[in-house]
Amino acid sequence: MNIKKLVIEFGTVFAVTLVTVALATFLWNFIGHKENIVDWETSFRFAIIFGIIFSWLKSRETKIK
Repeated sequence: MNIKKLVIEFGTVFAVTLVTVALATFLWNFIGHKENIVDWETSFRFAIIFGIIFSWLKSRETKIK
């Protein structure tokens, strides 16, 4: 897997995870606490972790094949 595909894979996973976790934390705070707050620290933390892990797994999968 070349570097361009790796960066695209990371960016895609990062964006999807960031939006998903931001929406989840917003809904959690809105429904549970009646506050309109998004936990951006958690959103970015999960996006970075999942971006690295899933990109690494994808690169290992293509190396095996």
